Amino acid sequence: MSAGAGTEGTARSAPPPKIPESVLVVIYTRALDVLLLERADHAGFWQSVTGSRAAPDEPLRATCAREVAEETGLVAPSAAFDDWNLVHRYEIYPHWRKRYAPGVTHNTEHVFGLCVPQRFDPVLAAAEHTCYRWLPWRDAADACFSWTNAAAIRRLDSLGPA
Repeated sequence: MSAGAGTEGTARSAPPPKIPESVLVVIYTRALDVLLLERADHAGFWQSVTGSRAAPDEPLRATCAREVAEETGLVAPSAAFDDWNLVHRYEIYPHWRKRYAPGVTHNTEHVFGLCVPQRFDPVLAAAEHTCYRWLPWRDAADACFSWTNAAAIRRLDSLGPA
């Protein structure tokens, strides 16, 4: 038996670096109530569903569908996500940069909306979020820690209740 025998496959490799291109999905009802999720790694940080592309060529709507399913348990077809044609480029908070390749400091975020017929109780990914709440859009915008998330939610004002 050679030295180190039996140890192969036991070392955990680091996850691949995140791609600095993401989606922000504002989930809302026709009455303009917005779903917010509290981050597990930062209590008090409320946000909409967010997530990076899994691969550089992953279609953005597929990223939306994957992230919404992972973070809320809601399965929606890619076509259900409305591209709001809103893109933000922002500096990644220093404490989250370790998730990206060395030297990556900025992320490009594409904003989408998902209108659901009514509020639902999401099944949260415990590693990502601790709780949720539905709020009227103005209150939801005010509760977000991210300026891009707040700006996206404020766009709901132009829709008005259905």
